[in-house]
Amino acid sequence: MSTNLQSGTDPGLSSLLTGIFDDIQELLKQQLRMFKAEVNADMKKTAEAAILMVVGAFVILVGGGLLCLMLVYLLEKLTGMHLWACFGLVGLGLTLIGGGLAFVGWNKFRSFNPLPDESMAALKENLEWTTKPK
Repeated sequence: MSTNLQSGTDPGLSSLLTGIFDDIQELLKQQLRMFKAEVNADMKKTAEAAILMVVGAFVILVGGGLLCLMLVYLLEKLTGMHLWACFGLVGLGLTLIGGGLAFVGWNKFRSFNPLPDESMAALKENLEWTTKPK
């Protein structure tokens, strides 16, 4: 009578460990993919906010510079005010518009966290699970 209880279909200890390590490796790969996706999404938001701020600065510098002269002389002709007062009013208006655009861009930056919080938390949890002594 045979006393060998191990059959040919039962996995050995080495194949079980190999399977566990393969699963851990696959889990870490998935975590890395999720991390990259979250960073890419945050980079897109960062680019959108930066574009708004650059456009705001562009409007202040170029558009304000060109229209400022026209508006100053138009205001002086229509109101008869001193030229210096007309320059002051037009400059103030353009500064407020540019400041508003920069404020919108700044709030867009503050509306999100550029760090991948969810991916990092899940990765930390998985790493703690793999390193805990049983």
